[in-house]
Amino acid sequence: MNSVPESAAAPESRPWLVRVPEVFEGIAPQILAGLGVTPTKLLGTEYHLVKVVPGARPLRELEAAKFVRWNLPVEHSWPCNPSKMEGFVEKAAQTLLKKFGDRKPQTLLVGQLNASAPDLYYKNLATNLRGRALQLFPAMSVAEVEAQDPTAETLFCLVGKEGLFAGMQSPRESNGFYPGGSRYIAKDTPDTISRAGAKIAEALHYLGLYRRPLNQGSRWLELGACPGGMTSELLQRHYQVTAIDVAPLDERLHQHKGLTFLRGKVEDFVPEEGHTYDAILSDMNGPPHESMAQVLRLTAHLRKRGLVIFTLKLPRVESVEEPLALCHSVVADAEGAGLRLFAQTHLTYNRHEFTLFFGRAQDLE
Repeated sequence: MNSVPESAAAPESRPWLVRVPEVFEGIAPQILAGLGVTPTKLLGTEYHLVKVVPGARPLRELEAAKFVRWNLPVEHSWPCNPSKMEGFVEKAAQTLLKKFGDRKPQTLLVGQLNASAPDLYYKNLATNLRGRALQLFPAMSVAEVEAQDPTAETLFCLVGKEGLFAGMQSPRESNGFYPGGSRYIAKDTPDTISRAGAKIAEALHYLGLYRRPLNQGSRWLELGACPGGMTSELLQRHYQVTAIDVAPLDERLHQHKGLTFLRGKVEDFVPEEGHTYDAILSDMNGPPHESMAQVLRLTAHLRKRGLVIFTLKLPRVESVEEPLALCHSVVADAEGAGLRLFAQTHLTYNRHEFTLFFGRAQDLE
């Protein structure tokens, strides 16, 4: 029997973490198959430890990546139960320094494998590990999460009852500034109007992976605003908002400085002559193609370097193919009208929906 030459042997696969949101749990096997990875283990509630063939296309460039909130190459893993290991924080911090210190990450961030767990043990462990590691590492160029360069490498670590998993990758490639891709946003305060406020807050944070935030005073056109969760968040950021909906806004927004509310159908709205907007936000319910048609009708009033944030509502998620086909079709409508998709994701506060980010094609060239 002929032996296979050593040089012809298949390259060794690399371990990788991909986070599939719980809302897509039912189609997780299809998502992983679409990524071309080999599943090995579920960590926490949403993280899949998989094997990736070296030289394969980056995960974030694949169609199935729309369903993946965050990903990270696992360059160091320590399978263990930290709660039963004496001196875990010191040992882990020293190991991270030994393995990654010479690579000079812009910063070091530690999160939880199960961020929604009620037990605070691993949240405190993550905080303590980062604090100790920062004492050991050479001075880093970035101190705060929000100040990261989205294109420079960060040392991301995740800890949980399964152990520690770490690797280096840029926030943009990972699809988020924070470990796991989620930024906690309080959504149950006395002033909260709806969970949609947290959704737009997270979307604006995510936008920082690709462009600078809009200046205070920028003009927003919000389509489908009721009850006003997103409206409230935009106003708190000192934006000027024109909000449209057939239903009323929450009474707490009445007389709010910077708000113009027009009660009626979006399709009946025609901006006054000369009125332009820095951004259009659509969170409308109903058929996505109809919602996009209204957005495209109104992009004639979008200023140079204007932004469109569009919530793509998925009528059902029973397979990978149907949501992808719908997304392709809606994006094709937008691109046919002169917009270009530059980012897309499933936010922590999304349900069965994707958040799409567009700019004018000529502005993105």
